[in-house]
Amino acid sequence: MPNSMPESVSADTSSSSSRLWLVTVFLTGGPVFLAMLVYKLESFDPAPIPVYEFAHPPLTAALRNERMLQGSEKVGYGVLKGPEDLLYDAHSKLIYTGCEDGWIKRVTLNDSPADSLVHNWINTGGRPLGIAFANSDPDADLITMIVADAYKGLLKISGNSTVLLTDEAEGQKFKLTDGVDVADDGMIYFTDASYKYYLREYILDIFEGKPNGRLLSFDPVTKETKVLVSDLYFANGVVLSPDQTHLVYCETSMRRCRKFYIEGKNAGRVEKFIETLPGLPDNIRYDGEGHYLIALATEFSTYWDLAYRYPFIRKVSGMVVRYLGMPPMGKSSSGVFIVDLDGKPIAHYYDPEMSLVSSAIKIGDHLYCGSVHHRGILHLDVNQHPARAII
Repeated sequence: MPNSMPESVSADTSSSSSRLWLVTVFLTGGPVFLAMLVYKLESFDPAPIPVYEFAHPPLTAALRNERMLQGSEKVGYGVLKGPEDLLYDAHSKLIYTGCEDGWIKRVTLNDSPADSLVHNWINTGGRPLGIAFANSDPDADLITMIVADAYKGLLKISGNSTVLLTDEAEGQKFKLTDGVDVADDGMIYFTDASYKYYLREYILDIFEGKPNGRLLSFDPVTKETKVLVSDLYFANGVVLSPDQTHLVYCETSMRRCRKFYIEGKNAGRVEKFIETLPGLPDNIRYDGEGHYLIALATEFSTYWDLAYRYPFIRKVSGMVVRYLGMPPMGKSSSGVFIVDLDGKPIAHYYDPEMSLVSSAIKIGDHLYCGSVHHRGILHLDVNQHPARAII
């Protein structure tokens, strides 16, 4: 049978089909092409992380409290925003903490945590992170404190005066001054978590997977700033050993803490202390009873495991942060990992509902946890809610 459709109608139909095909390709393939182009042009370029160092399973402790939020209370919930590091003065019975608003605040503890009093002490004008006493004056108002301020550098606070001690080493400015401790002889040890990224971009340093951190010292007599260890993966908390022979410092991205000897025949030597932690370590504190308290900001989840293995996942994640901002902080089984002086696991306090625990101290039978992001200090009576053996 002859084709009864007019040629003009057939041509119009063919043309419409072609246009529809082109539109479909553009709508489906265009965004994919654009995403690929942006991905290629994006300068953020994560490096391979040495995942062979994570060959062993995450460490576990024989004693665990897997629901530490149960029975816990908040101190200063309405007035402490982001109490990152905690420092206790046994003489005045005050807890000091640096907050997101720039204030270092003093917390007077009462029998009921909810009734504890919070007072502003000193505002650094930046973001105070690690804090340590340089002396212990009987008059708390004249106390001398060393502060690792993320944006300002290493500060000294005495009375009402704040002095910048140092903000660079070997010609390289600090970008994220983080942890600090002070030796009995006055030497100050501290970390610059990253000389490339500021605190507001800290997650990009972890996503990048490059060793941008340093462990440093500052001599208050000679005013010399010295790099002790370089090429660290997000150098974070640091603490002096009870015998003052070495430091223990945290490398957040590598889920580990290492020793650096400052005295004796091993001076200048770096050794393993604890590896394959079950989460990413932040600050570390000595409890005065033969244990170190390591704050774990997040568990090492399936996401982190894949992101560490595949740089493109970290690149995409970094792009999302750069262009859309930080995502909401979800639950991540954050908590406190307790080890002895040799790095042997003793106990683990954590909760699936917790995230971004950044520090922990123990006062008597009470555990206090700070957070770089959340409000208030978490308080837990470890006598009433102890870590127990898990069968």
